[in-house]
Amino acid sequence: MGFLQIWVEAGVPVAGDGRSSPGPGFPLPFTPSKHIVLCHWRRRRRRTQPLLLPHLPWRHELHSLPTSPSYATVLNSSISNLRFALPDVGKPAAVVLPASKRDLQGAVLCARNSSLAIRVRSGGHSYEGLSYTTENRVPFVVIDLANLNRVRVDAGSATAWAESGATLGELYYAVGRSSRSLAFSAGSCSTIGLGGIVSGGGFGLLSRKFGLAADNVLDAVLVDADGRALDRATMGRDVFWAIRGGGGGSWGVVYAWKLRLVPVPRNVTVFSLGRTGPVELIAGLIHRWQFVAPSLPDDFYLSVYLPTGGVGSSSSSDGNVSVSFSGQVLGPKHRALSALRQSFPELGLTESELAETSWLDATAQFAGLDTAADLSNRLLGRSKQYFKGKSDYVRSPISRRAMAGIVRYLSTGPPRQGQGQGAGYVILDPYGGAMARIGSSDTPCPHRAGTLYGVQYQEPRAAYVNYLDLDLGTNNWTASVGGSSEAAVARARSSWGVAYFGDNFNRLVRAKTAVDPGNVFNNAQSIPPL
Repeated sequence: MGFLQIWVEAGVPVAGDGRSSPGPGFPLPFTPSKHIVLCHWRRRRRRTQPLLLPHLPWRHELHSLPTSPSYATVLNSSISNLRFALPDVGKPAAVVLPASKRDLQGAVLCARNSSLAIRVRSGGHSYEGLSYTTENRVPFVVIDLANLNRVRVDAGSATAWAESGATLGELYYAVGRSSRSLAFSAGSCSTIGLGGIVSGGGFGLLSRKFGLAADNVLDAVLVDADGRALDRATMGRDVFWAIRGGGGGSWGVVYAWKLRLVPVPRNVTVFSLGRTGPVELIAGLIHRWQFVAPSLPDDFYLSVYLPTGGVGSSSSSDGNVSVSFSGQVLGPKHRALSALRQSFPELGLTESELAETSWLDATAQFAGLDTAADLSNRLLGRSKQYFKGKSDYVRSPISRRAMAGIVRYLSTGPPRQGQGQGAGYVILDPYGGAMARIGSSDTPCPHRAGTLYGVQYQEPRAAYVNYLDLDLGTNNWTASVGGSSEAAVARARSSWGVAYFGDNFNRLVRAKTAVDPGNVFNNAQSIPPL
């Protein structure tokens, strides 16, 4: 018999009368004087020890409570946006760290029986902190998946099963160690949790060749609001479609994903180069990039990074500005050099600016790490700062004159301080290739054919759900569960729903209504049921 204990802070209402049960035959003890809820469920002893996470002091903990010395450390461990670590931000009644699927099922049932809203955190990179905050001070518990980080690679079938708490770095390291010729298509930040990035789509350096992370999901295990573990067949077609890019926190908790691994050459070409000059020159390079990057062969990726002003950023004391171009080519550097000199001669690329390396080493480089082994350490490469991120998509090239205005405006912005504190930036990610061939309704991510590139900046029109933005609108839930209506669905559709999902929003509502009609899994921008 295993058990999960949740301590609720004084004043938080707790449901239960000693006769409630999270499962057949398992009573729920209730001690109102101590505000303790104990949930019991059967759990087989694990035969293998948890993999990875050697650097975390709470590796073997099942829960952490506000009165525990480790509570603040556990809660703040993966908060990347420090806006949500401030004292005035509501804190969870407990942080639960399940170590198995059975633990996870019990955590969901306990939270429900305790009348606590559920927030699920895999990597802590939510732009708006939705995996560890609630609206309107609704009492809640964080189910942190950090200890569910196992990755099992089958190189022979080019597949992997990965638990949702694994970071991209942990996944990449396991895949790269299994075979130099296999990879997975997802983002470049090594500390992002797999559960979050796949749920939101997952664009990365291989997406022009192989699509999003969500496009490469073959199966999944979803724990629903009743604690059932559902696979692709039992969750149903609409729900399986929805969890692959329909946003996290709406459907249940994805315990693990079966992923399609993709072939890569033994060596890839990488580069990251800076160019400095007058505003008109830099604007001309970025203007030209709009026509080149989305039209390159599928195995080419070429992005733009344009930071705000200050010496060493986009503006220097002599009036010049700087821009960075980063790229990866699935092939030798002589092919990369030839193609880019022909299609983008204005860049002035030289052979000395290119390097050949394995895909695994390339992922470490783009994550800002020293070695590939560092990918398996989830404490390295984690940036903590105060920021507000936004996203948009460009379907028609911006004129050279307008681009010069953008570059000039950014050059007057705040300069970089320390580890990027205070600095703003614009990142342009090229689409085209496979991204244009995959149908706009094949997964919930609609931004496919006709999209030239994605951009993070102010005043969005469309948006990417991995880059959450509450300025688009919120659900404004006032209770831990329920609260949805036709009006709530209409409000969500007209604000953030269409921006993230376009015409796919209505199917997402159908999937939500099927799998979670009671709206147990909700957040400020979760899909509301009908």
